[in-house]
Amino acid sequence: MQENPTITAAEIARLAGVGRAAVSNWRKRHPDFPAPVGGTVASPEFDLVEVEQWLRVQGKLPELATADRLWRHLAAVSGSPTAGLAAVGARLLDRHRGVPTGPVDAQLAPLLPDLDALADEWGPQGAFDQLWHRFGAPGPGRSLATPDDLADLMVGLADVAGGVVLDPTAGSGALLRAAVRAGCTHAYGQELDPDLAAVAGLWLALRDVPGEVVAGDSLRADAFAGRAVDAVVCHPPFGATNWGDDELGHDPRWIVGTTPRTEPELAWVQHTLAHLRVGGHAVLLMPPTVASRRAGKRIRGELLRRGHLRAVVALPAGAAAPHAVPLHLWVLRRAAPDAPPPPRVLLVDAAAGGSVGTAAAGGSVGTAAGGGLAGTAARVRAVWRAFAAGDAEVDRDGFARAVPVIELLDEDVDLTPARRQPTIGRGATAEHLVRTRARLTDAVARLSALMPQVTAAASGAPAPETLSVAELVRTGALHLIGPVRAAPGAAPGGPGGAGPGDGDVTPARVLTGRDVVAGTDPSGYDDGTLSERVELLVGDVVVPVAAPQIVPRVVSTPGALLGGQLYLLRPHPGALDPWFLAGQLRSSGNDRQSASLSGTRIDVRRAQIRRLSLDEQRGHGQAYQRLVAWEATLAEVGVLGAELARLTGDGLADGALLPEGQPD
Repeated sequence: MQENPTITAAEIARLAGVGRAAVSNWRKRHPDFPAPVGGTVASPEFDLVEVEQWLRVQGKLPELATADRLWRHLAAVSGSPTAGLAAVGARLLDRHRGVPTGPVDAQLAPLLPDLDALADEWGPQGAFDQLWHRFGAPGPGRSLATPDDLADLMVGLADVAGGVVLDPTAGSGALLRAAVRAGCTHAYGQELDPDLAAVAGLWLALRDVPGEVVAGDSLRADAFAGRAVDAVVCHPPFGATNWGDDELGHDPRWIVGTTPRTEPELAWVQHTLAHLRVGGHAVLLMPPTVASRRAGKRIRGELLRRGHLRAVVALPAGAAAPHAVPLHLWVLRRAAPDAPPPPRVLLVDAAAGGSVGTAAAGGSVGTAAGGGLAGTAARVRAVWRAFAAGDAEVDRDGFARAVPVIELLDEDVDLTPARRQPTIGRGATAEHLVRTRARLTDAVARLSALMPQVTAAASGAPAPETLSVAELVRTGALHLIGPVRAAPGAAPGGPGGAGPGDGDVTPARVLTGRDVVAGTDPSGYDDGTLSERVELLVGDVVVPVAAPQIVPRVVSTPGALLGGQLYLLRPHPGALDPWFLAGQLRSSGNDRQSASLSGTRIDVRRAQIRRLSLDEQRGHGQAYQRLVAWEATLAEVGVLGAELARLTGDGLADGALLPEGQPD
């Protein structure tokens, strides 16, 4: 272990809120800039303490949030970010339970004042969440956790609410956290990495969730052997070559046959089945090749014949790592031995919609519908619920089909959804093309009309005077609210109810961070986990805390509640125009100024806003509003253009369309 943490030039740039070129210039122009203490010539590393002292003397060090400062030091001095988080998590758990804290490692002792301050501010649960969010950001030595959107979809398909859940490859606990958000009663997990197991278990313990996470190899040394649960969720390792097939040749968990050595993912399928009660559901994230590899043909066939496999969902590329691959979800249901197998299996091709992306920054709440995985997940859940309820009309051209099992039990037993979807009829292709072409023509016309009309400022004009958001709050021009915290004992992430509940009164809608980024209507419901209820007003500007860049949204429809992990900026109508404020917030300079060292969290108080008269602000606000509309239309043109190209190519290929002028 090193006594002082180190920092790279890129991290210095994020720390100071500048570009890397500025750091390079400092090194050249300031002889007293700290010398490298490690790394390479191309990528030097510097002593963090020395750099902070130099930046502070030069007046270049923005004020850091306690959590950012603590995490930066913790990740460096502990050697392993996971081990460091587990160590401070254990101390926070002692504080949560009101028991004396044990001795702390000498390397962590200097961090205790910041840890105590963070726990005083957020409570032990909230403090651990603050650190975990920074731990979960992509980076060297950090596990690739299942993204929250995907985890929520998986636990929704598994129907975990009110039941006991198991994750045999728990990692840092992303799926178990999603299960708790969805209302499971007990959560159990097993994880090969002891530090990750400790982190996942600490999160459960800090929320007093019954259950445990055990360190160990689930396949070779099943910690929950013989235990049947209501639901299993699993994101197994892909392509493992040493998973224990030699030792497990006659394992009782192989309920549909011995798993071939080259099919480790099917070993996890059988492991999850073995832990389900009859009627319980399991959902696994799988590489797409498992659906068609020849070595797994026999196992796939038996899963179909015995009624255990109920659905395969092809996700858009980018839903989880590896991001270039459109992964699959397998939905299993433990069938009773004497029950007749269901006649059909649901195959969903959600990958056909393209890759998971992020909506363009800017926009207003209550307008456009769904992007990224959020919109796809809603369609997947809807078609699965209809299929599970026995609805015979679940087929959706090009998206979902209830396929007869007998059709799947062919020579290959290929479960790839795209290969089992019916093609759109020839007449429907032509009609669809005409409609798409009309929509594209209309969007292109709107694009031209919305083109931003701006002129260059006079040369030699003085640099604009700015004020930080924090200064605007102090002057009364702006009211800053949030981020709203979860109520004590509640799961993090704000309200996440998938529906309005079973009571007679519909709970209030809640705007979530995902809604803001995707540009969708409020999708959450008030399930009692908010520590305070803040109703959104027209003209409010909301900004997610957990994001790589500032994504401001101007509220256009009142009535929803502010969700967790969101800043609410409420401008004084006589001092600030909301659209001007949103346009200023989303600038590249403010992205650098406001981002945390990890680049995954935003402190909007650091953002700089130009000082302009209210009339000038309104002119800028109108220009920004047009820019947002232009961006949305530009994205629509891209989607419609790609759809038109696909329809035209398919129609020409199958004879549904002919080149213009060619006789029938």
